[in-house]
Amino acid sequence: MVDALRALVEAESPTADADACRACAGVAGELAAELLGRRGETLEVDGRVHLRWRFGGRTRVLLVGHLDTVWPLGTLARWPFAVHDGRASGPGVFDMKAGVVQLLFALAALERLDGVAVVLTTDEETGSATSRALIEETAAGAEAALVLEPSAHGSLKTERKGVALYRVEAHGRAAHAGLAPELGANAAVELAHQVLAIAGLAEPELGTTVTPTLVSAGTAANTVPAGASAHVDVRVRTLAEAERVATAFAALRPVLHGTSLHVERGVAIPPLERHASAALFERARRLAASLGLEPLTEAAVGGGSDGNTLAALGLPVLDGLGAVGDHAHAEGEYALVEALAERAALVAALVTDLLP
Repeated sequence: MVDALRALVEAESPTADADACRACAGVAGELAAELLGRRGETLEVDGRVHLRWRFGGRTRVLLVGHLDTVWPLGTLARWPFAVHDGRASGPGVFDMKAGVVQLLFALAALERLDGVAVVLTTDEETGSATSRALIEETAAGAEAALVLEPSAHGSLKTERKGVALYRVEAHGRAAHAGLAPELGANAAVELAHQVLAIAGLAEPELGTTVTPTLVSAGTAANTVPAGASAHVDVRVRTLAEAERVATAFAALRPVLHGTSLHVERGVAIPPLERHASAALFERARRLAASLGLEPLTEAAVGGGSDGNTLAALGLPVLDGLGAVGDHAHAEGEYALVEALAERAALVAALVTDLLP
């Protein structure tokens, strides 16, 4: 498993580099050919490659993972793959190339794969724009989905917040800030009103965060700004909260005379609510005990994954079945080597238990 992990990590695959992701998919296909006897389908969408395996006829259990990472090409040169004191480290080890290795080895341990499907994508880190339809298509008719994203300090992820990214633009009228400011309509001031109102949409006790992030305005220090914009990061635990916030954004209206607003929503990922994971988590906990593993725990996390998309289809989903380690997207990310085989065994047991 460590050798396979090394091969994947050394195939650097930043999401932004489609060619590098294609090469990494080739490495994953070779590993699958060795372990499962199949390289899988290579599916290209808008110039980006994804991999899929379907065993037998109807898909009953879908396993999902991704090959792309947040690390730019060349990171490996200063931070090579290594194993020290039981920890494997390197760019993308924890999120989520160890999970891909565990997935492949779990399926290799099974005598029967009829009813299993696997999708490995290369654009998850930026919202799965080209792979979402593929995931949804492959999930059609499935009865459960297992997501090999990394664990939360060993805990499986039974809740994930939904994510929405908004951009709010205020449009006004430029004027000389010294000679005739009254002739202008200040887009920066209008945006300030809107940003304060938007920040007030947060409901921390419900797990809803509404965070203005990138803000810009104006073109010159002595000119009333004719334009201003703000990006807003929204995280919610429930669909009801997502709808409340979306309705509030749609209802924004300008405060200052002479200004106008434009609001657009970019990324929109629904939440993975606990009810979608509860039964699968209990099944996993029982199976872990039968395997002699440490008792499983669960966690709610703020980041989204393809598990959110699968849950929105009404599918039971269990996420965080991948690496046990830490520091996702951060220097020094690592996966515990001992846990690679343990979690692969758990995934194999889950797949077997879910197949008729």
